[in-house]
Amino acid sequence: MKKTFSFLLSVLGIFMYSQQIESFKTIFNDKISIRAIEIYDNKVWYSGTDSKFGFVDLVNPKNHKQTQLSEKKLQFRTLAQDKESFYAINIESPAEFFKIDKKTLKSEIVFKDTVKTAFYDAFHFVNNDLGYAFSDPNAGRLKLMVYKNGDWRFYQNDFKLNDGEAAFAASNTNIASSKNYLWIATGGKVSRILRLNLKNEKLEVFNTPFVQGEPSQGMYSIDFLDDKFGIAVGGDYTKQFEGINNIATTHDGGKIWQIQASGKNAGYITCVKIKPKSKGKEIISVGDQHISYSSDYGKTWKKISDEKGFFVCEWIDQNTIVFAGKDKVSVMKLKF
Repeated sequence: MKKTFSFLLSVLGIFMYSQQIESFKTIFNDKISIRAIEIYDNKVWYSGTDSKFGFVDLVNPKNHKQTQLSEKKLQFRTLAQDKESFYAINIESPAEFFKIDKKTLKSEIVFKDTVKTAFYDAFHFVNNDLGYAFSDPNAGRLKLMVYKNGDWRFYQNDFKLNDGEAAFAASNTNIASSKNYLWIATGGKVSRILRLNLKNEKLEVFNTPFVQGEPSQGMYSIDFLDDKFGIAVGGDYTKQFEGINNIATTHDGGKIWQIQASGKNAGYITCVKIKPKSKGKEIISVGDQHISYSSDYGKTWKKISDEKGFFVCEWIDQNTIVFAGKDKVSVMKLKF
């Protein structure tokens, strides 16, 4: 009787699992590593290795185009957009800031950072007139590029990061913003939250209980619903299946963080995104080895796919998510 009951539970579990994913299709393949995507005009836009930049049409995947932003084989792990253009920064020094016209796809270099330590982890637009690009520190000092009303400048500050504290260029999502704040997640030997007040540019710094202490540990990705609720994910990329202290949530704008599902999740995570119109209740996450889902504000997680090789994700609508990573772009449709 016990065996029969266990078998029925197993079948039920498989049934529930199969019902959650309605479809999961790869819409683009190429020899490329993609860690940054944007959604625009019913297309997923990407930047990646070998200076590659392009799009895949979400309605008609046969409609796709790719170009190389440079004759040099640059690695791009950032991508951002305003109303008229896309922006991408290569990770090596000199870091070149490319502006790509949305209509013509013609690109130009609008800024260069020639400091040897330049390594831009993420680029994020708060709105069409305000954007921020975050680099690993220079001489231990916080390095943040500000784009405002068409002008570029460095955020003037004397704030120093701790020894071994930097960030991860894993998915262009260690920056997030709301109406009033910009958050940056650091990682490595120290993993903290930096919060910038967008009205007065005052910087605050908050410690976190996240796994840290080694160069491979810390927060890799954050997302915020509003000024209060946010989620951070990450872990240790050298220990892919060890999910200890690698998910945390905040309800006070990043001041205090609560560890969630420690030891009860699928492991290392590179990207997290809150589902639109879910008020923070439903969240998708992706790591090199899995895709996981939470329906209770990040408190518990269910692995919904063992698909490997994805680094970044983004919601297309309330039922559809695009994933990108090693050599592919795929679209998952969920059934609720």
